[in-house]
Amino acid sequence: MMSQLEYVEAQVMQLTPAERNHLLERLIVSLDTDPEVEAAWEQVADQREADIEAGRAHWIDGDEAMRQLRARLLP
Repeated sequence: MMSQLEYVEAQVMQLTPAERNHLLERLIVSLDTDPEVEAAWEQVADQREADIEAGRAHWIDGDEAMRQLRARLLP
């Protein structure tokens, strides 16, 4: 007989990748319950948004970010 976890996992694997990503984000948020950590992340996000609005930083797409990281980490 299938355990509840195995059943849920089988159901989740039938979702689209976007739906699984959304579910993953919701699950992660449900585990992050430390108010101090959440407040610190909120402060970082606010600062980054302010930097972008002030022109001190700019957005780059995910592919470019990964290219830059690989260039730094993989000689």
